[in-house]
Amino acid sequence: MAIYVAFFFLFAILLKAVNSTTFNFTNHCPHTVWPATLAGASSPPLSTTGFQLAASASFSLHAPSNWSGRIWARTNCSTNDSGEFHCLSGDCRTGKLQCHGAGGIPPASLMEFTLNGADGKDFYDVSLVDGFNLPVAVAPSGGRPGCDGATGCAADIKSLCPPELREPAATADGSVVGCNSACWVFGLDEYCCTGKYNDPDKCGPTKYSMVFKKACPLAYSYPYDDETSTFTCIGADYLITFCPSKVF
Repeated sequence: MAIYVAFFFLFAILLKAVNSTTFNFTNHCPHTVWPATLAGASSPPLSTTGFQLAASASFSLHAPSNWSGRIWARTNCSTNDSGEFHCLSGDCRTGKLQCHGAGGIPPASLMEFTLNGADGKDFYDVSLVDGFNLPVAVAPSGGRPGCDGATGCAADIKSLCPPELREPAATADGSVVGCNSACWVFGLDEYCCTGKYNDPDKCGPTKYSMVFKKACPLAYSYPYDDETSTFTCIGADYLITFCPSKVF
């Protein structure tokens, strides 16, 4: 039996190494969002680095084995008279729908992936370290036994955001488009886990990070929030949901 189990997991790792992973996107928001992708330093860009996803629409995107990177959604996007594309949250500053290797400007709810990493495992998480702009969820599909399951943030933290962290929109009503991290707003080492605080034993939760953690206990709320926020699976595809009703 032990030999069979070992063979099964070896086969799963080898299968994962030659096959791609599919990200299946679904938009449950009552409005359009503009997802974006950014590959890690050692990974190739995906076939698209930015696209439009209407309310109730779905889209699939394939990632090669060993891919790592992040995915997020931009909101309140438009094209100006000069043909430049801009968004009020998560904008990647290229002036185009495609991000072409640029990351999103905080605040942005991030989904982070390392596929086929240590021991053939995928590592995935939802991170609010760069702030929050949209509820999101990540759920593995078709993975091997022992997968950790879904993670995400279904709460709308914008309504809970402390006034000093709110990101107002450049709109007539001045609506809040996101909730910034304390690191982004104040730039202090104790909030950013930098300088003398660049150590998990020295950088812990703060009153600001706890706003995010209480609302979304499965998501990263500060850089060293690993224990409750990192998830693993083998051989899975992933369902990415914007504005989920719950983390399922």
